[in-house]
Amino acid sequence: MTALLRYQSGLLLRSQRWLAPLLLYAALVGVGVQAGEPVLGALGFTAAALLPVSAWSVRICLTQEPPAARSVVAAAAGRGRAHLAALVTGAGWPVLAGAVAVLAVTAIGDRRGTAPSAAVASGLLAALACGLTGAAVGALASRPFLRAPGWSVAALVLGSLLALVTTGSPAKYAMTALVAGARTATAEPPWFACAGALLLAAAVAAFSCRATARLE
Repeated sequence: MTALLRYQSGLLLRSQRWLAPLLLYAALVGVGVQAGEPVLGALGFTAAALLPVSAWSVRICLTQEPPAARSVVAAAAGRGRAHLAALVTGAGWPVLAGAVAVLAVTAIGDRRGTAPSAAVASGLLAALACGLTGAAVGALASRPFLRAPGWSVAALVLGSLLALVTTGSPAKYAMTALVAGARTATAEPPWFACAGALLLAAAVAAFSCRATARLE
């Protein structure tokens, strides 16, 4: 699996397709977060902005290989393992960017009444919850379920929006927990939201890998 992850990461970095999602995330955080605002509310927005970026990144990784190269990798490692490596790569880089953004936002935000360590922990857990939820959306909005680019992008946009506003979504729970904590300056790390997002991402990954092995 390590070799597959290096292969997928190398493809992503060399293609420079990672640049557009990263710039989108930087623009969203730069416009939506102001220096001196309550840190928990800013971290909630920072985590929420990561969801569509993660979904986009996963879709990029699932579609970046030429068909011939995909067939060779699948023959060598198995379609399920190759698909899983693309999913993990697509989700891992946005989560890393989200962690950097959490540290930066915590440094410039108003931390009065909130311990920096508690703010960072809450922000990292919320970013992980949103990143994993976005990864699940990206996996369902790409191959092998949707092959046409137009339908895939439409499903990705709609799925990202629903994941942010639907009751019961781990991303929404994590985001609202931080926004609510900003009103009372009480940091309550969204452990349950993070655990729910992890279970959701694992279930979608297993379903997607099995579908890939059967349909492709």
